[in-house]
Amino acid sequence: MIIKGSASVPSVPVTMPGAYRVSMQMLLGPQDQCPNFAMRKFSVAPGGNTPRHQHDYEHEILVVAGRGTALSAQGVREIVPGDVIFVSPNELHQFVNTGGEDLVFICLVPASVHRLVDCAK
Repeated sequence: MIIKGSASVPSVPVTMPGAYRVSMQMLLGPQDQCPNFAMRKFSVAPGGNTPRHQHDYEHEILVVAGRGTALSAQGVREIVPGDVIFVSPNELHQFVNTGGEDLVFICLVPASVHRLVDCAK
């Protein structure tokens, strides 16, 4: 069992093209020998956004703080703390902070496809 404080995990800027004012913490993942999932925490500063992108793997998201919007093929929807989101493989998506505090969400992806470089290109 691994137990660690999330505050002890370094936060790195997301430099993937199209990302603006986004940082990520790799809470649990390959560095912890997690065989199936990588757990990441994203913080999007006010006015910031993740890139509009798609990839060939799913991910699951839990919004923990802030307010924003989620863009998908179904359009744009508001998101608030407590919302859970499933992003299908190859689904175009983007998250935008529309509030005055950081939009924070936990994102799970398959460990087999996660590479830190995906977020830091």
